[in-house]
Parts: sequence; structure tokens; C-alpha cells
Amino acid sequence: MSDTIAVIMAAEGFTPPGPADFDLPPIIGEVTKPMVMVSLSVVLIFALFYAMSRKAAIVPGRMQFAGEFVYGGVRNSIARESIGSEHFMKFVPYLFALFTFVLVNNYFGMIPIVQFPTFSHSGYAYGLAALSWLLYNGVGIWRHGALGYLKHVSVPAGVSGVMLLLIVPLEILSNIVVRPVTLALRLFANMFAGHLLLILFALGGEYLLVEASPSALNIVGGIGAIIMFFLVSALELLVMFLQAYVFTLLTAMYVAGAVAEEH
Repeated sequence: MSDTIAVIMAAEGFTPPGPADFDLPPIIGEVTKPMVMVSLSVVLIFALFYAMSRKAAIVPGRMQFAGEFVYGGVRNSIARESIGSEHFMKFVPYLFALFTFVLVNNYFGMIPIVQFPTFSHSGYAYGLAALSWLLYNGVGIWRHGALGYLKHVSVPAGVSGVMLLLIVPLEILSNIVVRPVTLALRLFANMFAGHLLLILFALGGEYLLVEASPSALNIVGGIGAIIMFFLVSALELLVMFLQAYVFTLLTAMYVAGAVAEEH
């Protein structure tokens, strides 16, 4: 991969892609492509799962089975396993909506014409992380009370004395401030970096094969770039799913920590 990138970057007249390529112009007025995609994802998710459940039967058809498979995965593998059997059902609707929303918006980056993962714009990732932050902190306050929750997230069990002067600020920083930042940053960075690589290989391969002066190095580099484009695309399909799963799983784990009796 590094050799192919080196050939592309060394090509004369080639302008490599960068963060500016993610600043898309408005479509109409102040409406941007990511705004349309977020709205479209909500409509698609609702329509798809409505169609899957509209003719629900004891023996499910293919669409109903697919819907139940996704729902069951979030309900059992994420919510129940992380939060526990006593409280998990309260949070299944949010976690299910969260998983499908992130997944669909990630996979927009692989659909021709659309080809843009919504969460490669950091604002969307941080906005979604803020919702999860409000959820698990709100649950913690509901469960323990405001002061009780503050103690819950800042004072680990078994720690006392002088060590609290060091541990309490670190725990507050970690649990209250850092969590939503890392939750969003992980999603944003993966979507941004993956899409940037795809742009580089696609544009670089096209430039070396079509626009650059013919040479053996350019032809080999161009073919290598196109091959890498398809290989990275296959990898991105997995990464996009994993990022939706990890985002949802971490949210469930944070909720589990908020409802737990001990830190």
C-alpha cells in the first residue's frame, strides 16, 4: 500500500485529496448533502423495518427474519449482555435505533452516487455521542441521585484516604469528559480516514492511467491504486459495521456502569 501511495503522491500535477474535499457545498440554500443523508437514513430505516414487521408471522419470511436477526443481535448480544437482565429492556429501543442509524449512515459511503459516510463530518459524530452522554448520565442521576451519581463515577470501591485526591479528578475527567470525546472521535476518525484513502486510490489510479504521461511506473502504479481501491473498499465494509457495533456496545457499557450499584 505504501509503495502505491508513494507513486501517486510523486506524480507531477496530481493534487492529493485532503480535508477540504469533505467540505461539500450546499445543495439548496443552507441544506448540505450530509443533512439530506441523515434525514434519508431515518426514512430508510423506518420504511425498511416497517416492511419487515408489517406481515409478521409465527414462521417468519426472509424480510421478517432479517429484521428479527438485527433486533435480536442488539437486544441480546449488546443490551442484555452489557446492562444485565434487570434493566436492559428499557434501553433496547435507543440502542437498536443507534446501531441502525450509525450503520446506515456509514454504509452511505459505499453506495454509488451517494458515496459519503455522514460521520466523516465530526459534528455528526459528536452530536450523536452527546445524546449517549445525556442518556447514561441521566440514567445515573435517576438511579443514584445527583450527588450519589457524582460519587458513583468518581470514587472507586476500595479507594480511600490520600489516594482520593489523585483518583477523584482522574475519574471525573475520564467518565464525564473523556468518554463522549473518545466515543465520537473513534467513529469520526475511522470514517474520515477510510473515505480519504478511497478518494486517494480512486483519483490517483485514474490520474496515473488516464492523465499522467505514459510510463511503466505510472501504469503499474495506476493498476495498483485501482486494486487497492477495491481491497480497501472491502475492508471498509467491515470497518463500517464494526464502528456501528462498537459505538452501540460502548454506549450500553456506559449505561451499565451508570445503573450499577458499585463503580
